[in-house]
Amino acid sequence: MNEELPQPARPPAPARVDAYLQRIGAARPVRADAEALRELQLRHLATVPFENLSIHLGQDIVLEEERLVDKIVTDRRGGFCYELNGAFASLLRGLGFRVTLLQARVFGDGGRLGIPYDHVALRVETDDGTGPWLADVGFGDHALHPLQLDVRTEQDDPSGRFRLREAPQGDLDLLRDGSRQFRLDLRPRVLADFRVGSWYHRTSPDSHFTRSLICSRRTEDGRVTLRNRTLISTVRGERHETELGDDAEVLAAYRDYFGFVLDQSPAVRPALTP
Repeated sequence: MNEELPQPARPPAPARVDAYLQRIGAARPVRADAEALRELQLRHLATVPFENLSIHLGQDIVLEEERLVDKIVTDRRGGFCYELNGAFASLLRGLGFRVTLLQARVFGDGGRLGIPYDHVALRVETDDGTGPWLADVGFGDHALHPLQLDVRTEQDDPSGRFRLREAPQGDLDLLRDGSRQFRLDLRPRVLADFRVGSWYHRTSPDSHFTRSLICSRRTEDGRVTLRNRTLISTVRGERHETELGDDAEVLAAYRDYFGFVLDQSPAVRPALTP
């Protein structure tokens, strides 16, 4: 854990910011305000998938902003929370937002808390006097809009009703429709702090990321997900499932629904034995 006050990361070069904006189909905002943050989060969720394929393709995951941005922008891939929110933080800083990384522990079955550094979320300050905001493009099916970090009443979102509630030791629990999602630690962190959490989720048999393949993104009227070989489309709350056949169908689904081309169809790789 980094005990000293983390130093802010340097903003990326303007050309990298422009390439990132083009990747998510967003115009460069006039100012770093709440409206721009909301639009950027929506665009990111609609274009960059939440996926864990690198784990099962044997690809390294390096928690460095340039590498994370290159994966999203150049390779046109997605990633899991450390990658997506790490890259999104870089984009926001390049546009003038003030961003702090926060660590969270995810609530699992039976309300059991996950490991420290289980998830990374973003505290974002804007130049219009609103906020601070809790932004997150790395939690899968989650809030579409940034949430007001200092508000303790319910906040309505297209994905549900969210609330931040005081928790022990100064932490906050995030609830969605009354169900606890994760416990947020408000102390500033840096990407390097999340390396152990990332390693755990890439290697442990107890991590759900090592047990199945997932690729998912928001659509205009719902969500599209490829879980192993099952293609799941949710349209205005109605769910449809299609079992894909051979590798060619799987690779075509990644191309057509998520916008990237793979050399091989991923398969679940055994996790490290404890």
